Amino acid sequence: MNLDIQKKLILLVEDDAILKKLIAGQLQEIGYRVLTANCWRETGEVLSRSEPDLILLDMRLPDGNSMDGIEELAGNHAVIVLTAYASIQNAVQAVRSGAVGYLSKPVNLEELEIEVARAIENAAMRRDYEFVRDQQRAKRQSLMVGESPALRDLERLIEAVAQATTTVLVEGESGVGKELAAREIHDRSPRAQHNYVVLDCCTLHENLFESELFGHEKGAFTGAISQKRGLIEAADGGTLFLDEIGEISPAAQAKLLRVIETRQFRRVGGVKDLTADTRIIAATNRDLAVMAKEGRFRQDLYYRLSAFTVRVPPLRDRRDDIVLLAHHFLEKHDFSRRIRKELSRAAERTLVAYDWPGNVRELRNVMERAIILSGAETAIHSRHLGLPSAAGASSGELKFQFDHEPTLDELRQNYVKILHGKYSGHRAKLAGALGVSERNLYRLLQRYGLE
Repeated sequence: MNLDIQKKLILLVEDDAILKKLIAGQLQEIGYRVLTANCWRETGEVLSRSEPDLILLDMRLPDGNSMDGIEELAGNHAVIVLTAYASIQNAVQAVRSGAVGYLSKPVNLEELEIEVARAIENAAMRRDYEFVRDQQRAKRQSLMVGESPALRDLERLIEAVAQATTTVLVEGESGVGKELAAREIHDRSPRAQHNYVVLDCCTLHENLFESELFGHEKGAFTGAISQKRGLIEAADGGTLFLDEIGEISPAAQAKLLRVIETRQFRRVGGVKDLTADTRIIAATNRDLAVMAKEGRFRQDLYYRLSAFTVRVPPLRDRRDDIVLLAHHFLEKHDFSRRIRKELSRAAERTLVAYDWPGNVRELRNVMERAIILSGAETAIHSRHLGLPSAAGASSGELKFQFDHEPTLDELRQNYVKILHGKYSGHRAKLAGALGVSERNLYRLLQRYGLE
């Protein structure tokens, strides 16, 4: 017996005693826990003391027509409607009211098992999505922390493009908050109630990228043991965020262009055209215009993506926001619940003087490290920040500042940060200066909080 099924609770609302016994017995044999009710009054009583994962609801009950109450129930529960009065009109009305399924009497027990499993799985996925969405909303608040003119301009731009349906290209250096800006666009748009799906184009091999984006059919390649929906389908009605769009292959670029122009795509190994109403928001820290001119990125795709461009300013152009952001990260850290931390005036001056090549992400990591290094002290001083000197960082000179004998990894970290600032996050130039491949550079930037 599936242990997950054992934990699932189903409320069966049915006034036909024989049918109720048959359905309840079948579900219990599979492993579900089942509660029953005969009418609306009993349904309310059961729901006052229980929280079922699914409600199987008879369309006609002795004390009322269930169609009138589906919308209220569906606001908090997954509902499958049962009826002996099957019609397309009733089915459409039930689904519009919020039901996730519709079964005709006499109920086919095999179909019942499939529909119940599907409805419970989808409801669980929806709860997980809402939990993650709420967590992400809490995290993304740091984007809007600040009072600088640059941030206010960004907010106005986001508000304007959020109401449109056009494709958006978000540009900016690593760590400025491009994904947070994309999320803000989604959350302020009419699509906010639908999925927001993220795909990092940097981390997947070309073949895996296409499978992840478009999905695949069973047997499309070795290991494809079943059909898989792609992220474009998962984001249907909502938004798909493609991070580091400049990394995808020419073949993937051509397929993505077709999706943007026609809203049609094919799964890997598929022959059937599928459609999805998905808004594309792409982000890059590269100069796609230059890449397009040099033939390293499709010009037609670039023109489609850049129909509306949002540029997120680097933190050095938001110096008025640096201290406010630093205090924000202090307040959000777990340590603040035990020891209230404050920045010394000297630490604030150090933060403002630094050029932040890793931008907001680097500031967050620096503050987390400073909180830990300051230990039981209530004040965070410049020595806890571990930042290279402002002069060395802005000029690109290899000048470090430590209040202790640094480890080899600390020297390497500061060296990477300084070069990152010198080349403004340009990956090809940075990789060349460091003498590493772009893939290894990506790992270094992630390790040191610059990606």
